[in-house]
Amino acid sequence: MPINHGRIIVLATLALGVSACSGNVRDSAPRGDGRTATLPGDAVPRPEARSRYGNGPVYEVFGKRYTVMPSSSGYQERGVASWYGQKFHGRLTSNRETYDMYQMTAAHKTLPLPSYVRVTNLRNNKSIVVRVNDRGPVVYNRIIVLSFAAAKKLDMIRDGTSLVEVTAISFDTPPGDHVTSAPSEPPRAAEPQPSPQPPPQTAVPEPVETRQASEPEPLTGSDENAVYVQVGAFGSREYAERRHKLLTDRGIANSFIFADTDVVPTLYRVRIGPIVEVIQYDILVEELENLGITDPYLVTD
Repeated sequence: MPINHGRIIVLATLALGVSACSGNVRDSAPRGDGRTATLPGDAVPRPEARSRYGNGPVYEVFGKRYTVMPSSSGYQERGVASWYGQKFHGRLTSNRETYDMYQMTAAHKTLPLPSYVRVTNLRNNKSIVVRVNDRGPVVYNRIIVLSFAAAKKLDMIRDGTSLVEVTAISFDTPPGDHVTSAPSEPPRAAEPQPSPQPPPQTAVPEPVETRQASEPEPLTGSDENAVYVQVGAFGSREYAERRHKLLTDRGIANSFIFADTDVVPTLYRVRIGPIVEVIQYDILVEELENLGITDPYLVTD
């Protein structure tokens, strides 16, 4: 429906994923039809023209504006996935296809429709390929909504949500290939700046312990799937200590500084974790926003 501001308002029937992102309240898995016994194979990426519907450059849902990406190339993000099922089965998706909860599909806020992405459950390393043909989610801290079949293959039906990594698939990469490199970090300023905080004291910032080899390391032993939230990467240890002090002063526990000597010069990464449950992540992100830290992201190493 066009409006005088040149924006596109996404109606509920087109923004199917929007209603399916709240932890599956009032939604459910299929029961007793026998189709859940055999799950489909992954979606097979192929070149497709952009859909006529669902690809407006800007759209608005519940007062929030979203800008659709011109291309999915290079997209990679970590965050929370949810799923939608029986309640929406048979309804229209944002690009006017019919939602089939038994197919390997997904909804995304800004990827072009259709797109293909690999979704990896960061808790169990299970990975799938889905075709994005719908819009959503708009629920806070959710980055993708999976079909019932896709969610079941990632073993996230019972919990309703999971921490995931979403990576766009380009057509020069075989669909079975996994992305092995770590996700790109947000651009880092040449001169790192401290986060908003009270005026610095004249005393030297209190020393903070850097994770040592004698301490439990991420990605080893029982922590091989450990997930952390990174809230800054600084070329100066002093700036990292300021960020860490800001967290501890506000009662955010389990934060530490990781001195990354694999890069030159050394980067001091401020991290929180491990993050075990989605609810823990949701609460943490809200606390960070209250501190003016709006760009945290998930890491596994």
